[in-house]
Amino acid sequence: MEIGTILAIALVIFVLTTLGQGVRQVPQGFKWVVQRLGKYHSSLNPGLNIIIPFFDKVAFKVTTKDIVLDIPSQEVITKDNAVLITNAVAYINIVSPEKAVYGVENYVFAIQTLVQTSLRSIIGEMTLDAALSSRDHIKAKLKAAISDDIADWGITLKTVEIQDINPSATMQSAMEEQAAAERARRATVTRADGDKQAVILEAEGSLEASKLEAEAQVILAEASKKSITLVTEAIGEKEMPVVYLLGEKYISSLQNLSDSDNSKFVVFPADIPAAIKGLMGR
Repeated sequence: MEIGTILAIALVIFVLTTLGQGVRQVPQGFKWVVQRLGKYHSSLNPGLNIIIPFFDKVAFKVTTKDIVLDIPSQEVITKDNAVLITNAVAYINIVSPEKAVYGVENYVFAIQTLVQTSLRSIIGEMTLDAALSSRDHIKAKLKAAISDDIADWGITLKTVEIQDINPSATMQSAMEEQAAAERARRATVTRADGDKQAVILEAEGSLEASKLEAEAQVILAEASKKSITLVTEAIGEKEMPVVYLLGEKYISSLQNLSDSDNSKFVVFPADIPAAIKGLMGR
C-alpha cells in the first residue's frame, strides 16, 4: 500500500474522530457543563449539541430532575434540655448547573449539613412539648432558613419534610416514669376523694339517724304524756287504771331486764298491785 493511501486513510479517521468529539447528544433530564481550555464556557441542553473538539470538554453531567436528599439522623437539644432524635428529607432541583458545580465543592453534602445545622438551631429554641407537636412549624421555618442559601448555588428547594422527631431512649424512659407517677398520683387523689365522700355520707347518715331517733323519743314521750293526762282526767280520784298502766310499764321493764345477757335471775313480786301501790307511796 502506498504511503499516500495510508496518509489519506489516516486523515479520514482523524476527521471522523474530530467530528465525533465535536458532536454531543445530551439525554432528557440532564445538562452538561462545558469547559473551554479549563474555563467554564456553556451548559448543553438536552438534544444534539456542537462543541469545538480539543478545545471544549464536557466537565460535568448534572441532572435536572428532582433530587431526594436523605438528611441523616442527629441528636438535638431543646430549650428545656431534652434530647431529641431527628431526621429529615429534602427535595431539590438544580436550575443552574454551572452554579451548582462551581459554587460549592459538593452540593449534596453542603445541603445535608445546612439542613442539619438549621434543624438544630430551630428546635433549640423550642421546648420539648412544642417540638413534638409542631412539625409543620418546624418545616416552614426550616424551608425559609435554607432556601436563600442554596439559591446562591443555583438550586431550588422544593420542600423539606421532618421524617422523625422522637425523644432519645433516656428521655423516653424518663417520660414513661413521669407518666406512670402522674397516673399513680391521680389514682391516689381519686381514692382519697372517694374515701372522704364515704366518710361524709356515713357521718351525715348517722346524724340523720340520731335526729330521727331523737324525734321518735320526743314523739313517744309526748304520746305517753298525753295518754297519762287523758287517763288522769278520766279516772279522777280512782287509782286502779293508774295502777294498771304502771303495772304494765313495770312488767315491760322486768321483761327487758330478763332479756339482758348479764341477768341471771328475774324475780316477779307475788302481789303486783301492792308493789305498785308501794311505788306510788300508798
